[in-house]
Amino acid sequence: NEAYNVYALVHSITQMDAWKDLSVTQLPTDLLNEQNCQTSINTVIAATPHIDVAVLTAGGFTMGTIAETDLSKMQQQIALNFETAYNIARPVFLQMLQQNKGHLFLTGSKAGLNTQHAKGVTAYGLSKSLLFRLAEIMQSEANGTQVHIHVIVPNIIDTPQNRAAMPNADFSKWTLPETIADKIYAIVNSNGIEPMVITV
Repeated sequence: NEAYNVYALVHSITQMDAWKDLSVTQLPTDLLNEQNCQTSINTVIAATPHIDVAVLTAGGFTMGTIAETDLSKMQQQIALNFETAYNIARPVFLQMLQQNKGHLFLTGSKAGLNTQHAKGVTAYGLSKSLLFRLAEIMQSEANGTQVHIHVIVPNIIDTPQNRAAMPNADFSKWTLPETIADKIYAIVNSNGIEPMVITV
């Protein structure tokens, strides 16, 4: 808690104990609706002089070989993993360019980073791979500014949803959300230039 103003884009307003003592403003947002996303970012910009850090975490996962992955499944994963990110990343990125600084974090995956990990998760791997290409394009456009684009590449994240989906997995090998948060905090507060791809 360091006097950060936090804006959380959420499905709907919820009461979370973890947010009780923090300055968190919840903005109900449909991440698949481009105009709705722009409106939410406009609300943030109107309330604060600049956006220092943006962490984009929305996404979805599905199994499937190429034989099991028709175009509709591919489009669903691209919508969940790329369109949701792009609809927020674009207006945030443009604002950061205007203010000449900021850190934008996208959430990638091992399957998106390296096709060797994408076998059996075709649509997921391809949809996540788009985030790495987006980060490269954004960083190229931001050249000469203090705007930095990063892609976090976690192992499986230890969430209640993932534990429910994979009850027999070895949770000790998973990445804690707190570990990701600590890494992001360290990058934002570092004076050095961190690599674009951050594995946690």
